[in-house]
Amino acid sequence: MRRIILASASERRKELLRQLIGTEFSIHISSYKEDIVEGLSPVELVMHHSVEKAVDVSHNCSDGIIIAADTVIVCKNEILGKPVDDYHARAMLRRISGQRIQAVSGLTVMNASGGEKMTESELTHVWMREIPERLINDYVSTGETQGKAGAFAIQGKGAIFVERIEGDFFNVVGLPLFRLSLMLEQFGINILSLYK
Repeated sequence: MRRIILASASERRKELLRQLIGTEFSIHISSYKEDIVEGLSPVELVMHHSVEKAVDVSHNCSDGIIIAADTVIVCKNEILGKPVDDYHARAMLRRISGQRIQAVSGLTVMNASGGEKMTESELTHVWMREIPERLINDYVSTGETQGKAGAFAIQGKGAIFVERIEGDFFNVVGLPLFRLSLMLEQFGINILSLYK
């Protein structure tokens, strides 16, 4: 089996990749800084970030298939990153309250030895309930908002704010598994054959 390398420090992405491939893989954390690049749409931005992460990790890996991803939450065409503190988290939750938001991911799969790479994007629509101020305060006090794009975790307690979604649930968590499986097939990796 070809070595698989996840270019991420995200625990959520580690769990999702383990769920998908059911085998060991390496973690190589990218040193690339995810700054906003002026003039890029949210889709273009996350694709750009995922490419840069993969390329950065490839400099330290001579072989293997690198998987890199970047996910943002978009509300009314504004990118919402990760809150810097509890005050910022409350402001984000007020902003997404009652709104249809989008989880947008860029995903890059790269052959470390040959340099061939493929980059695609995934978009999931998420309808949020109206969130009362008391629930915003209660949720922020759980600590779950920190480190989460849009200040909520659909796979955690933040699920109580999500009325419905359209698209890939796993994309909202941070790694679109359906899209990833198709991309890995293009690199000769059949997910189910890994279990034989």
